[in-house]
Amino acid sequence: MRRVAMQLEELTVGQVARRSGVSVSALRFYEDKGLLRSRRTSGNQRRYPRDVLRRVAFIRAAQRVGIPLERIREALSYLPEQRTPTMADWARLSAQWRDELDARIKGLMQVRDDLTGCIGCGCLSLKSCKLANPGDRLGKEGPGARKWAPIPGAS
Repeated sequence: MRRVAMQLEELTVGQVARRSGVSVSALRFYEDKGLLRSRRTSGNQRRYPRDVLRRVAFIRAAQRVGIPLERIREALSYLPEQRTPTMADWARLSAQWRDELDARIKGLMQVRDDLTGCIGCGCLSLKSCKLANPGDRLGKEGPGARKWAPIPGAS
């Protein structure tokens, strides 16, 4: 009787993929990265608890705002197993990312503003371009071609 009840509470990888809108290969990838857990049947098929759907939604939302998978895995590790994450869980975990997102937004706004000025002048001069070479930092490395400077706040 317990086995039948467990089977009704669990989802196959195909069911999770259809219901979450995430490919089977992505689910396997998430599992390999420690973001999701499944149990294996005697036939070595994956079975997921129903709360996996909320976890997949959490992963996708975090990815959409640019949170790296390692940080998502770390956040999910604070949630108890076999329990659907709640709104309070999401609020607590997403608050940890707020400063990082604010810094990224600030950096992107700076790039946007510099890009407008750069397009306005049309020069793309490596000596004076605020976008490609702020403060002529690359000129200090010596003559010749140089890589683009990193974008502040980007990962």
